[in-house]
Amino acid sequence: MFVAKVTGTVVATQKVDSMKGHKLLVVEPYRLDSTHRDKLVTTGRTFVAVDMLGAGVGDMVLIVQGSSARFTPETNKLPIDTVIIGIVDQVNIEKQSVYSRKDEQSVNYAN
Repeated sequence: MFVAKVTGTVVATQKVDSMKGHKLLVVEPYRLDSTHRDKLVTTGRTFVAVDMLGAGVGDMVLIVQGSSARFTPETNKLPIDTVIIGIVDQVNIEKQSVYSRKDEQSVNYAN
C-alpha cells in the first residue's frame, strides 16, 4: 500500500467492456522525506489507477498495486494493476503531522 497524490486524469473513449464506467486517474506515489522526516516528497514515478471512491486531482490517496488491486469485490474481475482504495485525511510520523487534508484545502482556497 502506498500514499500517492492524484495529479491528473486519463480519458479513454475505447476500453474493454469490463473497464467501461471506471474513472482513471494519474497518481504519483509519495514517501517520507529521508533528510528531515517532516514532509512527504514525490518518488518521481506515476501510475494510472482505477478510482473506486470519487477522488480528484490534488487529493492524497491510498493505492494498492498488483494482485492486491484485485482483492476488493469491486475490482476482482477487472484487468487492473493499481487501484485507489482510500482518500487520506492525515499522515502522522513520530507524533508529527507530515500531511493534513484540511491544511491542503485551506492552502488551495487561499490561492
